[in-house]
Amino acid sequence: MFNKILIANRGEIAVRIIKACKELGIKSAAIYSDIDITATHVKLADEVYHIGSSVVSDSYLNKDKIIELAKKISADAIHPGYGFFAENSSFIEDVERAGITFIGPSSKSVKMMGSKTAARALMKKNNVPIVPGSTEPINSISEGLEFSKEIGFPILLKASAGGGGKGMRKVNNAEEFEAAFESTKREALKSFANDDIYIEKFIEKPKHIEVQIIADKFGNYRHVFERECSIQRRHQKIIEEAPSPFVDEKTRKKIVAAAINAAKACNYYNAGTIEFLMDQNKDFYFLEMNTRIQVEHPVTELISGIDLVREQISIAAGNKISFNQEDLSIKGFALECRIYAEDSTNNFLPSTGKILKYKEPNGPGIRVDSGFSENSEISIYYDPMIAKLICWDSDKTKAILRMKRALNEYQIAGVITNQEFLKYIITNGLFINGYYDINFIDSLNLNEISSSENYSADLENAAALLAALNKFKKSNSGGSRDNKTVQSKWWNQNYE
Repeated sequence: MFNKILIANRGEIAVRIIKACKELGIKSAAIYSDIDITATHVKLADEVYHIGSSVVSDSYLNKDKIIELAKKISADAIHPGYGFFAENSSFIEDVERAGITFIGPSSKSVKMMGSKTAARALMKKNNVPIVPGSTEPINSISEGLEFSKEIGFPILLKASAGGGGKGMRKVNNAEEFEAAFESTKREALKSFANDDIYIEKFIEKPKHIEVQIIADKFGNYRHVFERECSIQRRHQKIIEEAPSPFVDEKTRKKIVAAAINAAKACNYYNAGTIEFLMDQNKDFYFLEMNTRIQVEHPVTELISGIDLVREQISIAAGNKISFNQEDLSIKGFALECRIYAEDSTNNFLPSTGKILKYKEPNGPGIRVDSGFSENSEISIYYDPMIAKLICWDSDKTKAILRMKRALNEYQIAGVITNQEFLKYIITNGLFINGYYDINFIDSLNLNEISSSENYSADLENAAALLAALNKFKKSNSGGSRDNKTVQSKWWNQNYE
């Protein structure tokens, strides 16, 4: 096992990795930027090192500084968490050349799955169903128009190197194609330094279902069931569930088998996630592979009893997977809400400032993964997610009731948060009964919600609400807010 791990990340995922290291008896080394000097991960790590200014390119995305620091402090391994360098194949190669273990997959696997077009072609070759579309970049408007007419509108234009909802446009007809093609290429170049784009058939009312996989360097592959990630705003998840209420056992067997095939196709090892779109007939199509630990991994941990981060570290150290497939079963239901510093009543604009009061909920079946505390700063430099609130219970109804209590008890003052909006969603009859797809939030009238008297529906009588499938109250209110300061700089850099 390793002696010391450098954590090349910040926030709640850095805290999560530090805790896993402590349980394994491994020293943890954290890095921090100027603004993160009082961050939770800095307080918890065994060793801490200033890495640079608050500007991400000078700190958490400074490859040379991070690798040099790892060598200087004699770190055996680097854990990238997610984001930043987690899926950067050249970073992995440089780490390996420095004689340091990268806790994650090989650079070759990351490179293979990093290009959406190459990944689609690989999946098609290995009998993993893909959305009808191109497996090579579309090089001209005329080529794209011809292909789109063949598969039929509406279609999606997508950046080959894309992710997080960037570089994506829905095109309803031929008349819209030229403008959409040019704007998608511009956004792809700006966001990913790569303007290759491809075409997919647009799937009506799809579900976003993903499968957690684990593999080791001895050729052993396991799945840890599926997650439901359809509640998204701007193609970014805010609520996740495990297992998916939409997936029956027959479908589950098929989709996890496809996920294992996808991982084998790129000779994958360590933790990874295969993402699928699923239509209303429960036919599913490969979307992409995330070659890292996912933000939403806690819901899988709670229903399976598997510590995915500890498993990552063990596999990277050269050990086999610690469990057999037949050992696993789904135990109960887990629900995760991402707590963001943002104004849900104002187009989800990020809110910055100092957290003046912070008190986490607790009790049976409640887990909080957070990188913040009282007096922490929500800045313009990084993603405004404060924490992940995860609740577990024996079924979805009870998990929702627990989540509602936890959201009510979670006290965060000084910045605007999305807590009330999350309560509105989880107590909405459509969500409770599984009648939603990835367009759910887009279909809501946010102005109507924010002007109503009660921000969230009451779940005191959950059984009655569940019975009334079509008789639920759409209610949501903005409430009084002391701090309406929203910084637009971060928004313009990360959302436009």
